[in-house]
Amino acid sequence: MGFSMRMPLGFSLSSLLLGVIAVMGLSLPSRVAADEVGWRQFTVPVSPANDQVIPVALYYPTQATPRAIAMGPFTVTVAIQAPPNEKFRGLIIVSHGTGGSELGHSSLAEALAKRGYLVAALRHPGDNWQDRSLWSKPPDRYFIERPAQVSRVIDALLDDPVWRDRIATDAQGPRIGVVGHSAGGYTAIALVGGQADLLRIAEHCRDNAAADPIFCGMRRQTAQPPQAPSQSVQSIAPTIDKRVRAAVALAPFGVAFTASSLAGIQVPTLIYAAELDRWLVPRFHAEWIARNTPRTAFHQVGNAGHFAFLDPPSMPIPTPDGDAAADPPGFDRRALLTRLQVELPDFFDRVFSNQP
Repeated sequence: MGFSMRMPLGFSLSSLLLGVIAVMGLSLPSRVAADEVGWRQFTVPVSPANDQVIPVALYYPTQATPRAIAMGPFTVTVAIQAPPNEKFRGLIIVSHGTGGSELGHSSLAEALAKRGYLVAALRHPGDNWQDRSLWSKPPDRYFIERPAQVSRVIDALLDDPVWRDRIATDAQGPRIGVVGHSAGGYTAIALVGGQADLLRIAEHCRDNAAADPIFCGMRRQTAQPPQAPSQSVQSIAPTIDKRVRAAVALAPFGVAFTASSLAGIQVPTLIYAAELDRWLVPRFHAEWIARNTPRTAFHQVGNAGHFAFLDPPSMPIPTPDGDAAADPPGFDRRALLTRLQVELPDFFDRVFSNQP
């Protein structure tokens, strides 16, 4: 469900356009400003509603000049601490996979910021490359805490004087979406109405362990969830956040979701599966979500492995499915990411433009 990391136009046409503008009595700005990407660290502090600090990387539209900066095994192209634009199209939360980091999907975050969105990529407490403590808690806590952590980030940004008034709102409230990879894909779907049932996981791995070996093997190694979950934790309370109005799930963990909860999801969703995903075999996970969820667009990415949606790291990152930096022969990860840098902003633009 994730990974563990070590550490110009021709003159004549231009003249014609200027002439038309002058005749119409319109003014032309001195330059057309293209959005670049600013970057800041943001922290959700401990509070009565939040028992752990949540580190967040913010990507946002700015007019400052960015530069390429290496951050661990990933490279971001941003302007650190740059002044943000006055208004954003909305807020998009990015949720990484298990054992991941807030920097692993920077290219997608940057594309969304260039389109005008504030993007908040959190580092999930207890389930990141430095800290796996969430796996040692009772099994239901994993499925409850991940979406709750996203909701706490939303709370903090909507309450922060620097950011809250910049986020676009309409009759339904703030325009908020979520993008998640792997366990982050679970998180995104849980926030819009998917409900996990631990018994589904136990039954799946009893019947399909040979066909979904990495997921079921990981489950046995961590004992999460247990082989025979107690009746009290089989059904997990809904973790829906009604402020989230669109969701994108990339190679998501999905077998835990009940069909009835997926059928009740009313917000637009976009699901991507990696054809050669051995960690979360699509027919049990991504395709299960897509088959049962209304208002869903589904894309299967041919010849792609589980980590196709992750920015290419500068060093090997070992996982139960091999090196997260590696791809199947003939697969072009950068080409896929370039495609997603258009498709994801287009999806959110369509969703929010159709919601008055």
